[in-house]
Amino acid sequence: MLLSVIASKDDNKKTDEELVHLRREIGLLPAVSFIMGTVVGSGIFIAPKGVLINSGSMGLSLLVWGLCGVLSLFGALCYAELGTTFTKSGCHFTYLLETLGPLPAFLRLWVEFLFIGPAATSLVSLAFGRYVVEPFFAPCAVPTMLIKLVSILGMTFLVAVNCWSVRMASHIQVSLTFIKIVALVLIIIPGVIALVKGKTENFQNGFEFESLTLDRLPLAIYNGLYAYSGCSYITLSVSCLNRNIPLAIILSMVTVTVLYVLVNVAYYTILAPTELLLSDAVAVTFATYALRGLDSAIPILVALSCLATLNGGIFVSPRMLFVGAREGYWPQIFSTIHIRRHTPLPALLLMYPLMVIMLISGDISQLMSLLSFSDWFFIALATLGMLIHRYRFPLHPRPFKVPLVIPVTFTVVSFFIVSHSLYSDPWNTGCSCLLTLSGVPVYYMTVYHFCLPPTWRRIFNYCSKQLQILLEVAQQEVKTC
Repeated sequence: MLLSVIASKDDNKKTDEELVHLRREIGLLPAVSFIMGTVVGSGIFIAPKGVLINSGSMGLSLLVWGLCGVLSLFGALCYAELGTTFTKSGCHFTYLLETLGPLPAFLRLWVEFLFIGPAATSLVSLAFGRYVVEPFFAPCAVPTMLIKLVSILGMTFLVAVNCWSVRMASHIQVSLTFIKIVALVLIIIPGVIALVKGKTENFQNGFEFESLTLDRLPLAIYNGLYAYSGCSYITLSVSCLNRNIPLAIILSMVTVTVLYVLVNVAYYTILAPTELLLSDAVAVTFATYALRGLDSAIPILVALSCLATLNGGIFVSPRMLFVGAREGYWPQIFSTIHIRRHTPLPALLLMYPLMVIMLISGDISQLMSLLSFSDWFFIALATLGMLIHRYRFPLHPRPFKVPLVIPVTFTVVSFFIVSHSLYSDPWNTGCSCLLTLSGVPVYYMTVYHFCLPPTWRRIFNYCSKQLQILLEVAQQEVKTC
């Protein structure tokens, strides 16, 4: 049963501030901050090791970082076209629904709720917890339970902030993004200074092709793309003004690419390849060599970087479920918002237990393999759907249209990454396929043809009603774009 709010006789007299609807209060600067805050996170402090070991040399690894930046920019531009062509919120869900139909769109909601959103949040939360706790225990081992406790506290704080106010969440994101850029600059400056002074011995044999194998190069690209992930989600919440989406994506992705390349140049200037490969925390190892007076501050700055990524993920992921529920493809309780705070409270709170469960389980590496396959598969489907939509509806208004070579290149590369994972990690990829396909019968039983037993339906409707009363939430009185 669809949840509804009984409109009063004075509804037509309500101001915009009084009306119950989800605010889209993200302009250009916060949009850039959300993209950079989501993209620049734990990836730049973890991925350099994977990129270097799979590319085989420093020179090739720098080329991989640049290539990954270009591919990510291509993908972001594709999503800019999708976001301005289909201006409704919902990101992946909306684009798949409009281009390929309801089943792929529902499956994207299914995997987002089941494991992509919670697993990604758990991964970044654990990185945050480790970097907060580690300075107090070095050089001793850090208790695992303490890391998880701090991780849960950080995640809970940001869930509470996002439940309380959209504006507060965006202000926090802007502040954390500024701190994050400061952390990257602190790494870049000493490396560039050392390079200018002539410390170039680590680059003498920068391009060594002997250790390069073609089957490992895609893995290097995969690690690099992980550090750039997250840019597509901003179309969930950016202002309806068409120009904000492409401007925010172009400005943020070009900035991120330049920063990533410079950070890796700084790493390679100070650290030898063997030192970098032996390090589990590259930024901390770098700080002990290059920032002796600030080495204790680097873990805190890295933790704040992870916090920004965490805030970005918590901000955007529930909104996809909100839009899916609003369109009738997900339980309607997810499409309600708080009557005073105007935040998608049920979507946030109902995802929170899954985040905590995955964080406590601690098996993040396997979860990362599971979520990466499904995530890239649906990204490739979205850009493929864009190409199909262009062919089927050539006269459809497209305020921002990228050259054809960009979506074709990005779609081919994305499907190549997905197909390569079938070869390199068949077990986890197979599990991800099964979890994704498990949504097919759910779709046909609950969306395509609702055939749940009447008793289950009554129980679900009763729980939804009581939850709506408890949380003080209601359907939107104004349908936002």
